[in-house]
Amino acid sequence: MVVAAASTASQVAPGALGFLVVAGMGLALFFLFRSLNKQLHKITPDAPSRKRAKPGDAQDSSTAGGGPLP
Repeated sequence: MVVAAASTASQVAPGALGFLVVAGMGLALFFLFRSLNKQLHKITPDAPSRKRAKPGDAQDSSTAGGGPLP
């Protein structure tokens, strides 16, 4: 009987709490991606105006954060 009790104590099952945590993270990611998608649709491509900007201009891509990553 002692061996049976030891084997059941070593078995780990996530249970309902583990499911709720994973389901909550999935739900949070769903709403996060939905919000991100809305924000990305608000962005308008303005590539011609960036090409016309002067290097010392305040709209420069290096100061605006839109340039390539190092």
